[in-house]
Amino acid sequence: MARTVPLAVLALVALLAPGLGVAPGCDYPAHRWCSSRDVAAACQVQSRCPSLPSPTAPAVQLSLYYESLCPACRQFLVLELFPTWLLLPEEMLNITLVPYGNAQERNISGKLDFQCQHGPEECLGNMMEACLMHEAKNFSTYFPVIFCLESGSSVTKNLEAVCPLPCPSCPTLGDIPVPLTPPVSPQCLQIYAPGVDSGRITACVQGDTGVALMHHNAQVTEALDPPHQYVPWITVNGKHTDELQAQAEASLLGLVCHLYQGEKPEICGSSKAPKLPSGCRR
Repeated sequence: MARTVPLAVLALVALLAPGLGVAPGCDYPAHRWCSSRDVAAACQVQSRCPSLPSPTAPAVQLSLYYESLCPACRQFLVLELFPTWLLLPEEMLNITLVPYGNAQERNISGKLDFQCQHGPEECLGNMMEACLMHEAKNFSTYFPVIFCLESGSSVTKNLEAVCPLPCPSCPTLGDIPVPLTPPVSPQCLQIYAPGVDSGRITACVQGDTGVALMHHNAQVTEALDPPHQYVPWITVNGKHTDELQAQAEASLLGLVCHLYQGEKPEICGSSKAPKLPSGCRR
């Protein structure tokens, strides 16, 4: 029968054995050296504590400033951003979407009006997605719906089905009728976010809330430093550089894996993706 070695003896052996020296400032008994990462660091025995939990690391913060109908924006969102989000654990990447882009905000007789690079339909698409985010609240709920909309033939194609042009009875946003039924494709909501109330999205688009959301996106976009020159405009951990933009467009997965300081999943041995089309300049 094997004999039990007292902890005190183990501690003495650990202190005296070659290669097992402990930091002079370690005031913890041997049986506590691997009880936490802080204790192991104080005693300089991290390499002998394989069961220690991995240290937490802050998520990579990515913000995408985009337009709902900009081809390059849609391709980046569909081919780079969404797949990267799916492949990585949620603690690695935190995404903020700002649909506004190169739009212009005007105050006409006390009423806010928006002009978009790709016309009134894009303004409507921007507002639809902003309202969807506002109502769904949870990123993992609304991002798949936005992916569904952006990967289709037209972000607002459902509008024509329920409220074809011309539509005298429909309220308008610019020259585009706003349907009296939900503006977001019911297929996208039913598949990805069946719990989201489509009627509330409609009310947001038709009411003051949608305008307020677009005003907020205008302010956030115009506050960018440096000012955006095109879309998609990507900031990583609050910064934008030509190098970060190019790396994100070439292989967002590789960029996030490189920047994240915590334990990385196996998927972080990525290959580079083909470069996407140039953006929509201001």
